[in-house]
Parts: sequence; structure tokens; C-alpha cells
Amino acid sequence: MPEKKTRKAAAKDKREGKSASTQAGEYVHEEIEHVREGKHGAKNAKQAIAIGLSKARRDGVKAKPGKSASKATKKKAAKETAASKSKKKPSSTRSAGAKKALKTASKKTTAKKAVGKKALSTQTKKAAKKRTASSRSAAAKKAAKTKGPAVRKAAAKKAARTRAKKG
Repeated sequence: MPEKKTRKAAAKDKREGKSASTQAGEYVHEEIEHVREGKHGAKNAKQAIAIGLSKARRDGVKAKPGKSASKATKKKAAKETAASKSKKKPSSTRSAGAKKALKTASKKTTAKKAVGKKALSTQTKKAAKKRTASSRSAAAKKAAKTKGPAVRKAAAKKAARTRAKKG
């Protein structure tokens, strides 16, 4: 069950007209924090992200699976979206089983390692590599447009600092 602050943050993003992936990001952040705190485990960063997206969809966020997603993933996403519209209470036995499985996952792998900075960075780079250069460029341009002037200025300053360090 998502925390109240996560739901509020996602609702705020929706009001501000932000994309479904941004709204879902709130749930993913929460999930990563849960793994880091040791509430439950995850085999890797990808699993933690998948759990967060699942929670988001079940909470009504219209996050669609990616174009390259498998049939199984698309089917699961459709089920989660349908579950968000349903008023039926989830099975307590199934929920308990899922929680138990995640708890044991935290014992098998080092939870912090699964969603550590390095693991998340690797996952992000892998995901970005699958996209075309034009797709990444379009996303960056869109992001620049949606930011306010103050945020754009701060980003430009940071970029300049980074370039200065490298060169």
C-alpha cells in the first residue's frame, strides 16, 4: 500500500500536468526507499522499479508499458490498470505471500546493493542505451521546455561546472 505522502506527491504532479511516468516516479522512489530501509528486498534495481510501477498503476496512474515491453509485461500492466478501477479488495493470502517472498529476497541479496547508486546508475544507462539518439534528444528538449527559467538557469550552471571539471 503506497504511503500518503507518495499519493499526495503523485496527485500534485498530475495537477501540474506532468507526465504519467513522472507521477509513477514518486511510487518508484518510495519503493527504492523501502528496499534501502530493509522493509523488504529486491533482486536488483529493475525489480524495485517494476514494483513501484505496479503500485502506481494500481493506484490509478496511467503509466503505459514501454514499446519494447514483453507481452507478459503488457498483460500485467493491463491487469493492474483494471485493478485500479475495481472496488474488489485484494486477497489477503496472496498479499501475505508476496510480502513474505520480498522479505526473503532481502536476506538473499544485499538490499542496499540492489538499489544502491551504482546499481541505479547502471540500470538507467542500460535503459537509455535502448533508446534512439533522437528520442533522448526530444526528451531533453521537452524537459527543458517544462522547467521554469530559474530551474533552467541552475541546470545550465551545473552543466558549466561539470564541463569545467572535465576539461
